Amino acid sequence: MDPSKKVQTSKALSWLLRHGAVQECLQIGSDGFVSIEQILQHQRFRGKCTLKDIEDIVRTDKKTRFALRTNKETGKLEIRANQGHSITDLNGLELEPVRSSAELPNGWVVHGTYHSVLPNIRLQGLSRMSRVHIHLSPHEPGDHRVISGLRHNVQVLIYVDVDKAILGGISFFKSANDVILSEGNSSGFIEPKYFLKIKDRRTGENLL
Repeated sequence: MDPSKKVQTSKALSWLLRHGAVQECLQIGSDGFVSIEQILQHQRFRGKCTLKDIEDIVRTDKKTRFALRTNKETGKLEIRANQGHSITDLNGLELEPVRSSAELPNGWVVHGTYHSVLPNIRLQGLSRMSRVHIHLSPHEPGDHRVISGLRHNVQVLIYVDVDKAILGGISFFKSANDVILSEGNSSGFIEPKYFLKIKDRRTGENLL
């Protein structure tokens, strides 16, 4: 598979597993897994890629967006997205609860964003928007341990006080590829009162 087609296939796979499985009438488990058989028969993939292509996409994905397994009951090969879902009712994603900042390498988590949306974030907080979770990282951009959860071109870094947020009823979880996930409060927000600082990534200025 040539590089451009590989990127297109990876994006289509991400969309299907994170957002489109239900509306595309695929059987998806509560743990987010879908059989490869269904994927290869789907109109977006039928005749356009093979099992080998999908295995290569999973193996070479630098952000480890996907996971493969053989279903112990059916013997079928299955795939899922590790995080980023907007599909609800997925309660078996194997997310590890984060109970305190002591379980994090730096004691905080950080969310990357852009100056254009910062005014809204200052007022309302971080929003999960159409997804199930808000995505955060236990490391800053540029750290070699960042696999996923932070875009490389973010302009603003928002650091969250995990312990204070947990005391306020906010839950945090760690995904299989080391992304920290939170549903936020009942409205889907991590409110500004839980921010430790807001840093301009280029200048280092604290914007809080």
